[in-house]
Amino acid sequence: MNPSNRIQSLPPYLFAEVDEKVAKAKSEGKDIINLSIGDPDLPTPKPIVEKLCEAVRNPETHHYPSYAGMKDLRVEISKWMKKRFNVRFTEDEICTLIGSKEGIAHIPLGIINPGEYAIYPDPGYPVYRTSIIFADGNPIQMPLKEENKFLPDLDKLKGNVKHLKTWGNKAKLMFLNYPNNPTSSVTGIKFLKEVVDFAIENEILLCYDNAYSEMTYDNYVAPSIFEIKDAEKVVIEMFSFSKTYNMTGWRIGFAVGKSENLNLLKKVKENFDSGVFNAIQIAAIEALTNKNVEKTERQNMKIFEERRNVVCEKLDELGANFEKPKATFYIWIKVNKEKFKENPSMKFCDNAIEKGVVLTPGVGFGEYGEGFVRLAITQSKEKIVEGIERIKDLF
Repeated sequence: MNPSNRIQSLPPYLFAEVDEKVAKAKSEGKDIINLSIGDPDLPTPKPIVEKLCEAVRNPETHHYPSYAGMKDLRVEISKWMKKRFNVRFTEDEICTLIGSKEGIAHIPLGIINPGEYAIYPDPGYPVYRTSIIFADGNPIQMPLKEENKFLPDLDKLKGNVKHLKTWGNKAKLMFLNYPNNPTSSVTGIKFLKEVVDFAIENEILLCYDNAYSEMTYDNYVAPSIFEIKDAEKVVIEMFSFSKTYNMTGWRIGFAVGKSENLNLLKKVKENFDSGVFNAIQIAAIEALTNKNVEKTERQNMKIFEERRNVVCEKLDELGANFEKPKATFYIWIKVNKEKFKENPSMKFCDNAIEKGVVLTPGVGFGEYGEGFVRLAITQSKEKIVEGIERIKDLF
C-alpha cells in the first residue's frame, strides 16, 4: 500500500533509529552502555507500585475510564498546582493524559486547519514538529542557539509572524519547553512574561511542556508559566509523572488550562482515545499524596545530582565543551568540529557506538541541534563514567 504524504514527509523517528543501532551493536556482541534515552534506571517508588496492585485487583477499575480523568485525581492535581506553584485550577480545568507525549501529539488537531502555521523549537522534542505535520499544518522553525542560551529570539520570531500576517496567514500554536530537552537550559519569570505577551498579542495558543519541572539542581526552582499574569488566556501547560516519579512506562501525565483552551484537547481525546486505565490513575493519586513518595523523590534527585557532578567533573578533565545543567538529567555536549567536520553529531555517535556507548545525536532534535550530542545520566555513575572513559578520545 502507498503511504500517505504526511508519513512520507516524516524523518525517521530519532529514538527508533537509535534502538536499531543498539540492536545491531548487541547482535555483534558489543557490551552496550546506553546513555541515549531519558528513561531513568531508578524504580518507581514502592507505595505507587503497591497502590497499583491493590487497585488493579478491584473489578471497579476495569471499566472504561473518564475521558478527562478521575475526578479524585484531578482534585489532587489541583491541590498540587496550588501547593507547588500557587496557581488555582478547578478539576474541570485539568485533563489526564496517556503521557504528556500523547497530549502534545493531539493538541494541534484541536486548533490547526490544513495549511495553517504552528511554531516549534529547534532543537526540540521531535513530537512537536511531527504533531504539526500530522495535523496537516505548516511547521515554523524557532531556532534555539547557544549564543542566546538556547532561548528563542523573540524579536526575530515576531518578525516571522508579522510576515505571515502580511500574506494573510496566521500562526495559531506554539510549543515551548523549559527546563529544556535536549539542551537542559532553564528560564525564569522575566522571559516567560515576554512569551505570554507575544502569544496574547498574536492570538497564539502556547503549549508549554513542563515535563522536567521537578528535576532541578543547585536551588533552581522551575516555574509554571501560569505564574505569569494573563497566561490563562493563551496557555495549556503539560506535566508528566514519567520523570518525577520514575513512571515512564506507566504512561500518565496531565494538561492544565482554562476550559476554553483545554476543551480543544479534550474534544480530540474524546474521539481518539478512552483515557488512562483507572488503576494507574489511582496510583498517580498515591504519587501526589504519599509523604514517603515525596521523600523518595528527594532522595532520587540527590542521586541524579551526584551523577551530574561526577560526570561533569569527568567531562571537564577531558576538555569537553558543555554547560553544567541546572535541570533535567541530560548533558548537552558540543562536538569538536575539527575532529568531525561533516555531520558531526552522527559521526560522533557512530564512533561512540563502535566503542559500545550510545548517545543521542543533536541533529535528531532538529537542524540547530547539529554539532551537539546529548548524554543522559540515567545509568549508575559507575556505568556513566565507564562509558565516558571508553569514548574519551572522541572529545
